[in-house]
Amino acid sequence: MILLIQEEICYPNWLDVLLDSLHLRLDNMPMPFVTITTDFGNKDGFVGTMRGVIWNICPQVQIADITNDIPPQDVLTGAIALSRAAPFFPTDTVHLAVVDPGVGTARRPTAAKIGGYYFVGPDNGLFTPLILDCERVGGEMLFIHLDQPEYWLENASHTFHGRDIFAPVAAHLAAGVPLMKLGTPFTDPVRLSIPNAERISNGWLAHIMVIDIFGNMTTDLPASALDDHRDVCIKVKGQQINGLVQSYGHRKPGELVALVDSEGFVEVAVVNGSAAKMLDMKLGDAVEMIYV
Repeated sequence: MILLIQEEICYPNWLDVLLDSLHLRLDNMPMPFVTITTDFGNKDGFVGTMRGVIWNICPQVQIADITNDIPPQDVLTGAIALSRAAPFFPTDTVHLAVVDPGVGTARRPTAAKIGGYYFVGPDNGLFTPLILDCERVGGEMLFIHLDQPEYWLENASHTFHGRDIFAPVAAHLAAGVPLMKLGTPFTDPVRLSIPNAERISNGWLAHIMVIDIFGNMTTDLPASALDDHRDVCIKVKGQQINGLVQSYGHRKPGELVALVDSEGFVEVAVVNGSAAKMLDMKLGDAVEMIYV
């Protein structure tokens, strides 16, 4: 004890010195992150319950919601929202996603490493855009069937796997449990059939893929596909838009415009209004883009 006190007096940073020697400096230790994406909304406390489960298992984790306002059972919209947000989080973030109309059926509960991130949720196509993006760049992927109940809550229900399976698994991953310990590997994840813009003789036939809270409608056509043809005529629901503008403020309120959205895709919008309402459009509807 006397020696320890002397050391502490002579070396006031003795703990840092010790941790340095072990390469475990506290101020450099990575903080685990978990995100949540669901169609649960915020009315019923389901998301709060999942946060509680996660913190009970991994108290030091930081939790961020991507969104809990995915339309009910809309797996494609959830997949797109998740794929657009996930890459902006730190490497090794655990992304927990539950849009799960098949909960309690034979569909596999899964965890995956896709590129630099972990994903936990139902194997129902929810991770399709992320899989496709990873394949395009030749990234590595590993998929695990969550068949090890010791990493779930006890007495898992048939109707709330978000709480009973996915949240505890996400927490164990964040706490450092290796992915391979959570279940059995597989190689055939379910994939959604996602529309792709089609090349036509004089331009492109695109589809509405995202309708945001403002009623702006993002298509599946990346602006880069226009080959610098900014002189395009966009035809949608009997309306015609001539050319692309830089941003919403470059036209008058109420005017229908086309522009490149923040993800690099062509978008149809109404300045200070809702293009979806004005044109009475829904996801999957067609948009023509004709070179002029």
